[in-house]
Amino acid sequence: MPHLFEPLTIGPVTADNRIMLSPMCQYSSDDGVANDWHMAHLLQMAMGGMGLVMTEATHVSAQGRISPYCLGLYSDACEAGLARVVNVIRAHRDCPIGVQLAHAGRKGANQRPWDGGAALPADETWSIVAPSAIAHDDGWQTPEALDEAGLARIKDEFVESARRAARIGFDVAEVHAAHGYLLHQFLSPHANRRADDYGGSAEARRRYPLEVFEAVRAVWPADKALGVRVSATDYIPDGWPVEEVCDFVAAVRDLGCDFVDVSGGGVAAAQQIDLRPGYQVDYATTIKQAVGLPTFAVGLITSPTQANEIITSGRADGIALARAFLRNPRWVWDAADELGAEAFCPPQYARGRHARHIAGLARPPLTAG
Repeated sequence: MPHLFEPLTIGPVTADNRIMLSPMCQYSSDDGVANDWHMAHLLQMAMGGMGLVMTEATHVSAQGRISPYCLGLYSDACEAGLARVVNVIRAHRDCPIGVQLAHAGRKGANQRPWDGGAALPADETWSIVAPSAIAHDDGWQTPEALDEAGLARIKDEFVESARRAARIGFDVAEVHAAHGYLLHQFLSPHANRRADDYGGSAEARRRYPLEVFEAVRAVWPADKALGVRVSATDYIPDGWPVEEVCDFVAAVRDLGCDFVDVSGGGVAAAQQIDLRPGYQVDYATTIKQAVGLPTFAVGLITSPTQANEIITSGRADGIALARAFLRNPRWVWDAADELGAEAFCPPQYARGRHARHIAGLARPPLTAG
């Protein structure tokens, strides 16, 4: 069995392989509510056989959305919409399903990428908040610095969204502290210029994200896994250093974190990224070795051999794919063929599961697998 296709246990949850559908914003909801697009998107992905299916960034408040079309979990309508999606996936696939809980902070109130990605026009926007009253970039809205009441409100919003996620039946939750969104903004000295107990030193900057994580952990059921996504680097000279990232991940581990999902960047418009195959995997390895949590690696992981080598060499425990799955939702099937493994396949698709079946060189199996 190739190591990529071995089971992976994260806390109380076990996936039947080490491949995760990485959270990917779809910018297609109706006032935060999942609709037929999300149903089609997540169901087709789940049918492809990855071990863990994750939603896109799912925002804990309307104010915390990246765009007016971003998914949320802050109302009864949002809860009902996501429950419908999860229930349909469950009817056809027995696998862990996860939700990423997020707040955009100063990167909120923007257009969709295909509409330009700029700040919304004045007649369509809403007020945004952040650790400090510093805009993400020129032309972006300047946020309001969060006061004590605002900090308490957003922590409560994370908690309420976690409760809703548990009611829906998600197996896994991931607190989003990466990609320049609110919790990452607190962690990075580039975005956090506060002079109170939540800014300044590395310990002070991680205080609020740790408070949010601890509050979510307190309401998240013990039989479900809880993790965190981090940006291991800001890709700027004065950003959040990986040594401090390791300290933060160790702290959430001590609060009951079950896994870490390691990405990078997003907090600085001036970031400089050296894009190459597996360009962020070394950061995952550094955090895994320092902290010891089950660790997912991301970042231009595209080929099955590359993905399997990352696991086999111990550089990470799982891999998360995004763009590769958008291009080919059946990537897992191709990986299984290439590496000599088996992967989930619904019986309705069995005739197309293996390349040799398509070529007519072998009879397809009568059951999934």
